[in-house]
Amino acid sequence: MGLFRATRYVASLPLVDVDELVSSGVRLVLLDRDNTCVPRDATSAPAEVLAWLDRAREAGLGLCLVSNNFHSSQVGRTARELGVEVVDHAMKPAPFALVRAMRLMGASREETVMIGDQVFTDVAAGNLAGVRTILVRPQSRKDLWYTHVFRVFERLALHNVTFDGE
Repeated sequence: MGLFRATRYVASLPLVDVDELVSSGVRLVLLDRDNTCVPRDATSAPAEVLAWLDRAREAGLGLCLVSNNFHSSQVGRTARELGVEVVDHAMKPAPFALVRAMRLMGASREETVMIGDQVFTDVAAGNLAGVRTILVRPQSRKDLWYTHVFRVFERLALHNVTFDGE
């Protein structure tokens, strides 16, 4: 499959089918924070994301935020608001934080999916950790300066990729 290829491509987190995750054996969803759950230009998750998280919890899925964001207080606050566990300072694409999150949540690689908005961090980390990956479009055009650089290369990597829901 390739380090930078996601298992699936979906336009946004709220469009990921919770029932499909459950029926495919997923027990744990690892979630990126910035531009996946919370737009980079906002401090809170949109209502649609909160509703999706509620559906996921009702379906029995474990949820854990795995974030590269080094502002621990900000990431922790978001995790509390979302009602999810958290592993911060993830240093994705290194897979170690994903492995730590799976241990924390008691799930195997086969039962886990990583959902994020960046090919070179979220998808690569998920693939290195041996879990399924879902790439979503970023919620906002606002990003850190170096993420804008990576987005140029992402566009090349995503040439001819179709996102469900677009």
